[in-house]
Amino acid sequence: MAEENQDAAAPQPGNAPSMNLVGQYIRDLSFENPGAPGSILAGGGNPAFNVSISVGVKKQTDELYAVELNLKAKANREETVLFNVELVYGGVFRMKNIPEAQLSTLLMVECPRLIFPFARQVLASVTQQGGFPPLMMEPVDFMAIYRQNLAALAAKQQDGAPADAEVKPN
Repeated sequence: MAEENQDAAAPQPGNAPSMNLVGQYIRDLSFENPGAPGSILAGGGNPAFNVSISVGVKKQTDELYAVELNLKAKANREETVLFNVELVYGGVFRMKNIPEAQLSTLLMVECPRLIFPFARQVLASVTQQGGFPPLMMEPVDFMAIYRQNLAALAAKQQDGAPADAEVKPN
């Protein structure tokens, strides 16, 4: 009889929460090497890098979401631009039976964490093929970014300003 009670409490296979990566893609990729070939031949000090990352989510169907990383990296040596690269790298995720309270965190933290290594590899490869050492981005703490966005949204709403950016998926 104890076995019957355990079976009744176990989630049914069709109702268990699940998150699956359906596929990955590059939506946009731009690499500029404005000083080539001079930028490759010229020596000099170490370049300064400016790197930014943002996450966007678009609902495709009831279960499918497109999660996109927008990565931008620019390298300068003094006033000269060595390279400028922009990448929009995405993944399509199937979410089944995910509680609404957990959906936003999964889409804005866990999904980007899964696809980031692949986007990072694309950046490293394209900068190397552009004639520079591969750009290896440091790991990103997507939870910290998510919390900062939530705090900024809360502060904006507390000040009475309209909420331009929502943290919830579209």
